[in-house]
Amino acid sequence: MKPYAAWKYAVILVVIAVGFLYALPNLYGEDPAVQISPSRNAEVDQRLMARVEAVLRGEGLAFKSLELTEQPALLIRFADPEAQLEAKDLLAEKLGRRYVIALNLAPRTPEWLTAIGARPMYLGLDLRGGVHFLMEVDVEAAVKQAVERYRNEFRNALRRARIRYVAIDAVEESVQVRLRDAAAQQEALALLREAHTRDGLEFDTREAEGAFYVVARLSEQQAKQIRDFAVKQNITTLRNRVNELGVAEPVIQRQGRNRIVVQLPGVQDTARAKEILGATATLEFRLVDEDADARQAAASGRIPPGTRLFRDRDGEPVLLKREVMLTGDYIIDAASGIDSQSGGPAVFITLDSKGARLFTDATKDNVGRLMAVVYKEIKVETRVVDGRTVKQRRVVEEVINIARIRERLGKRFQITGLDSSEEARKLALLLRAGSLAAPIEIVEERTVGPSLGQENIDKGVTAVTIGFLLVLVFMALWYRVFGLVADLALALNLVLIVAVLSMLQATLTLPGIAGIVLTVGMAVDANVLIFERIREELRAGARPALAIDAGYDKAFTTILDANVTTLIAALVLFIFGTGPVKGFAVTLSIGIVTSMFTAIMVSRAVVALVYGRQRRLEKIAI
Repeated sequence: MKPYAAWKYAVILVVIAVGFLYALPNLYGEDPAVQISPSRNAEVDQRLMARVEAVLRGEGLAFKSLELTEQPALLIRFADPEAQLEAKDLLAEKLGRRYVIALNLAPRTPEWLTAIGARPMYLGLDLRGGVHFLMEVDVEAAVKQAVERYRNEFRNALRRARIRYVAIDAVEESVQVRLRDAAAQQEALALLREAHTRDGLEFDTREAEGAFYVVARLSEQQAKQIRDFAVKQNITTLRNRVNELGVAEPVIQRQGRNRIVVQLPGVQDTARAKEILGATATLEFRLVDEDADARQAAASGRIPPGTRLFRDRDGEPVLLKREVMLTGDYIIDAASGIDSQSGGPAVFITLDSKGARLFTDATKDNVGRLMAVVYKEIKVETRVVDGRTVKQRRVVEEVINIARIRERLGKRFQITGLDSSEEARKLALLLRAGSLAAPIEIVEERTVGPSLGQENIDKGVTAVTIGFLLVLVFMALWYRVFGLVADLALALNLVLIVAVLSMLQATLTLPGIAGIVLTVGMAVDANVLIFERIREELRAGARPALAIDAGYDKAFTTILDANVTTLIAALVLFIFGTGPVKGFAVTLSIGIVTSMFTAIMVSRAVVALVYGRQRRLEKIAI
């Protein structure tokens, strides 16, 4: 029998050791926990930790530990779900709306394992529980936003060209420019048509009641593209926001013409998810009306023409020009930091090329004037009116910063006036992830509870256990000692599958468990081929040592071909499949690779240890 190389033993021992280390966190389980995250104008620090501890102890609620996480957030671990739920209600009442109180499951992995990056694998929505949202995109609002954007661009273009106009109105899917005479009408038509030839606008002129109009209408194809883009852009934005939040393996996909499905495994409370996913936070930059008295206008209700009344964070009235200099649609990057002059929190903004050009043009003519930054957010609130559920859309607008324009601004600048570093981080997150191209509304919401997930886990574990035991018994009875070797390789194969899933932080779902069950049955195929080849060599009169070498050497090509073809099929499922199909393909692919390692290398190493030391091998148990 050929000696087995020492370096191969070393490789096997290293792989097994690493496999056991990274599979180990899955044995420790999870603690029911409450996570406290900051909303706007709030901080998570040691003072909050002391306050929460005092509240819990004051009500006699026992907890296992309190810890600050990197998000930042405060995580409170409990011994049972009852205490978790009671604490969540209590803290929501005591802390108010400044914090988001969410239920969570916190891994009990020891620090020495987390120090080497060993973490338990993620469980999918069907196993761990989580939330499922069906969101509807207001695509018509996207069309209105596009028309309003063209309206502002037309106004700026006509002013730069010194073409006088009476009014510019947005009417349904068109922009109508009203002019005094035919000459101005033709000048405006030529200017606007040349500037927007690539936008797909359909231009026309008409005369009515002594006024001359230039009408720019969205073509049917362009309107369809805007609606379609709104859904696609919202999907991208939602995915970016979920990634920023650190939710593992979310499902975000389009459904129908204007709906989006979002599944967040492991999230048991919808408050935090709703706040981030549904936030339509963006910025608007407007000039301050310095000629009028804002307090007098607010008291009398008489707003000067061309202006709008806003409120700052202290509730003080501010008069701003109706014309928007720039919106957050042109922001491509945002990072929170500290203002070098004031030492306060700031958000550093980067615009795209078009936004930089528009902002430069808007600020160069207004150097020395005051400019305000308006934080705009659309919230959808559900209320019960006369026994019926009614959803109302509320627009929150507040001035967060007013500063004097010292010089013309370009691609990069910063905004200040934020109340806290956490608020700066959250605003930067929303701006960096992108603003929603159109408002979204949650039309369906489902929560998969952890009890149902645990039932699925129990059934899956039962299926794997029964399949595993049946294979163990069959192999031991049919192939005797060699069958026991195959059983050892199969057990190591399961450990390695779990370890790889944990290292990749892949998500295990019910179809993934099905892939593991299938792998259990397939993993011994290689050993069956090897052992049957050894039996054939023995029947042909070969000595046991030579029969073992021939069995492993000659069966290798067949094993490789069979596993490669199965791996190709699994890769095709992963590339073209979605959701559950991908979960099945991932575990199947990992199982194929690990089974080849254990069935060939590990089993041969064990056989070499058992029979390799015998100088004259006369008989083997197979």
